[in-house]
Amino acid sequence: FLPMAPQLPQPQVRSNIAKFLRSFLGITRILQIVFGAGLWITVAANKYDGPIHFVLFVAVLFWLLTLALFFITLLDKQDLVPLLGGERWLCTNLTHDVVAAALYLPAIGVMFYKTESYSYCNLNQYQHSCLYKVYLTAAVFACLCCLSYLLSVIYGGCRKSRGEQTVI
Repeated sequence: FLPMAPQLPQPQVRSNIAKFLRSFLGITRILQIVFGAGLWITVAANKYDGPIHFVLFVAVLFWLLTLALFFITLLDKQDLVPLLGGERWLCTNLTHDVVAAALYLPAIGVMFYKTESYSYCNLNQYQHSCLYKVYLTAAVFACLCCLSYLLSVIYGGCRKSRGEQTVI
């Protein structure tokens, strides 16, 4: 059988969790999770079609990946991730954030396009159901997501350029 990794004393685990939650990366990961959930819930709760499927794909994919990175880092288990963990963990996080930011940019474009295409129904006299406010809300969430991933890219890039290996 495999030997178990040494268990940290309970106060040390709590200290690591608190340290991560107060760190810049911990805060940005929480924001990414909240804004990503806001985006995909806003879109999925309403009727959507065409290019909105791409936006939903990006939002859900990176929401799930960010949740995984968040909990692995929160529990300090990055050494257990094969090929990507250990001393490669900072580079893994940086790569994730770069790809997320790059894919959120076209998602923002799609949301702005759909918002603009429904701008005619943003009048007080318009009586039918309209997706303008839904798409506008989703566009704002997509912008906030992209911004939070870009902040993580800058932070991770600075740490990587200084030769640091740890995420926090």
